[in-house]
Amino acid sequence: MPEPPHVEPVSPPRVLITAGPTHEPIDSVRYLANRSSGKMGIALAEASSARGWTTTLLLGPSALRPADSSHLTVHRFRTTADLQQRLQQSWPQHDWLIMAAAVADYRPKPASEAKLRRTSTKMTLELEPTPDLLAELAAGSRPDQRRIGFALEPADELVERARDKLARKSLDAIVANPLKTMDANEIEAILLFADGAEISSNGSLSKSAGAKWILDTIFARLTSPG
Repeated sequence: MPEPPHVEPVSPPRVLITAGPTHEPIDSVRYLANRSSGKMGIALAEASSARGWTTTLLLGPSALRPADSSHLTVHRFRTTADLQQRLQQSWPQHDWLIMAAAVADYRPKPASEAKLRRTSTKMTLELEPTPDLLAELAAGSRPDQRRIGFALEPADELVERARDKLARKSLDAIVANPLKTMDANEIEAILLFADGAEISSNGSLSKSAGAKWILDTIFARLTSPG
């Protein structure tokens, strides 16, 4: 495991972290979801708060909870719209955003307020794109705020797709993971930065160790003079 120097920022950052999936309603009882557990975002929140940094975790539908800490505040969300509202409310009071949540790319249009009944005919579900939450925040961010995204992509296209996302969303950095780490207890991360730098975890790390490595590496680099 690589050992970047642990560098404390001059002023401890106020860190906003998102974690877990979104649930997009189909009707009053069904929803579209993904397999995100929230483990990675929770590990990041625990690692951040353990440093004494003021940390806010926006946590989606997950059975997991972070360890209690006087430095950690947790708010829950369910849908992309819920998370959008939470981000709009919370982002101005923070210095760093780490977007580890697995936000749905599409949602039903429109969701039925009643339970859809089974019939003998085929049903077609119309979907619409969800808002691009990271891109939305770019326009209203302060010059001193930093936004870090996540990319989960096929291994053979991991860096290319992560670089594209980094540029499209005007991020400061992105954590790229291959698809095989979905549902896993380990990560194999590559950190990509807006200036073109790439730093690899050099193998698998537990999500707890990976969270510490991500924070140490990203924060040390983004707070270094020049």
